[in-house]
Formats: sequence, structure tokens, C-alpha cells
Amino acid sequence: MKLIIAIVQDEDAQRLVSTLMEAHFGVTKLATTGGFLRAGNTTLISGVEDERLEKELEIIKRICHRHEQVTTTAPATIPSAGSMFAHYPVRVTVGGATVFVMDVEQFFKV
Repeated sequence: MKLIIAIVQDEDAQRLVSTLMEAHFGVTKLATTGGFLRAGNTTLISGVEDERLEKELEIIKRICHRHEQVTTTAPATIPSAGSMFAHYPVRVTVGGATVFVMDVEQFFKV
């Protein structure tokens, strides 16, 4: 048995959870916050039998897509202008999924 921890963007989370449940995968949804963009994301935890692992990973890959987003940087001091702060736009790639797959030594439901 494997434990999948998948960190996905909020915009992909509901569709991914619904698709996983339709395919009879159990999933637990946790609201989390990303570090770089400080944007909401969702962490999904799922226990899966070894023989169904690839099927679940295929669903995650199909639902969670990368795309570019424009955001502003944190304020930067401009030395030549004294103490002025400037925000400037920067393109970043967001989306997709960060997925960890771990072996499960023991599993039981009570």
C-alpha cells in the first residue's frame, strides 16, 4: 500500500477530488497555503493499493495543469530613488501538482 500526498492549486482541487471519488479512490482534503505566492492551495492525502497507484497518478496528471500567471514581487528598495518601494510584475509558472508517494507499513480502520 502507498500513501499519496498531493499538493494542488485550489482551482484544480474540487475537480480532482470529484474525479478521484468517482474512480473509487478515498481522499482527504486539507486547506493549506503556499509559500512563494502565498496563495491558497489544497493538500490531498490518499491511501491506495499498489496495483491502483498508477491509475490515481494518471488522474492527478490529467486534472492538474501548469500555467503561467503574472504576479507582483515583494517590495524592493530602489537605492537611487531613496527609500521608494517598487512592485514589478513577474511571470511565474503555477499549477500542476507536487506529489509524494510513500510506502505504508501498516494500515487499518477502526
